[in-house]
Amino acid sequence: MIPSEPRLVKLVKLIDALPEPPRPQTKRGRGREKTFTDKLFLKALVIMIVRRLSRVGELLSVLEQPTAEMQQLRELLTENQRYPSRRTWERRLAALPDTLPQQIGCLGRHLADLINPWKDCGRAVAIDSTVLRACGGVWHKKDRETGTVPHTRIDTEAHWTKSGWHGWVYGWKLHLCCSVGPVWIPLAADLTPANVADGEKAPDLIRELPLQPLFLLGDRHYNVASVSDACFLRGYPLVTTHYGKYPHSEAGVEVRRIFHKLRSTAIENFNEQFKAIFGAHDQVPSRGEVGTKRFALGAVLVYQLVLLYRYEQQMDLRVGLKPFVKAA
Repeated sequence: MIPSEPRLVKLVKLIDALPEPPRPQTKRGRGREKTFTDKLFLKALVIMIVRRLSRVGELLSVLEQPTAEMQQLRELLTENQRYPSRRTWERRLAALPDTLPQQIGCLGRHLADLINPWKDCGRAVAIDSTVLRACGGVWHKKDRETGTVPHTRIDTEAHWTKSGWHGWVYGWKLHLCCSVGPVWIPLAADLTPANVADGEKAPDLIRELPLQPLFLLGDRHYNVASVSDACFLRGYPLVTTHYGKYPHSEAGVEVRRIFHKLRSTAIENFNEQFKAIFGAHDQVPSRGEVGTKRFALGAVLVYQLVLLYRYEQQMDLRVGLKPFVKAA
């Protein structure tokens, strides 16, 4: 009996079939051309996320293990009979997070066309941010103002925010857009320090959404001019909660209440499922903006790959995702 391929190998192989985001037309700089494609390092990122490896050294040590699965993965990480050196791994994986928002947006649009999550409902996308706690201790305001770092475990690139649910949190914000409907597809994502306002980052996410008409559903933090302008340019009706004392009584309040319920059901449940799958309820496993962005956006990309794989295998797209990833 021929053993089937390990699930992790199958997920890594999906990278070769992914659509690539358009590259900006820029003049080539000095230095040698890239020896290895970006997709090779996306494959390595999938391995890091699934196996919970936060550092490049951990990845290389795991790949060196003499098992059949690791041999298959090393072959997938070889191009033109060449395998990257440690320095190349570190340099290219450090540069990878800058390209992940565009790759997530491209794959999100592909999944939306493939799965059609709005087949039996209205076309709507929910937008929100979720807080991720920084690795190590917290950097108190009085120490930050004086530039004093009490101990080396503090991630000085993170920042403070006040969550309505968690209170004051020191860490990061994962900004997300996901489809509203029977299937939750992450369509756009990015990560910033926690003090970046939701409305400030929203226009970047909106530019990655599908081009067809969509309702964009957000809470009152997105009721700002920059988000309204971005939606106007794309032809998206923007529906947000309004400022002021409750209960609101102006025209349209009952319709907004329905939309707000749809937004809450989609994005908040997706955030909880996402954090449960990738262990993001606790502190993130990496330090610094580069490492944390690579972890958080890499996890979003893996979630999209899991949806793609399960769609191709005609499996449920909502139930069983956590054990599926854990068993990979």
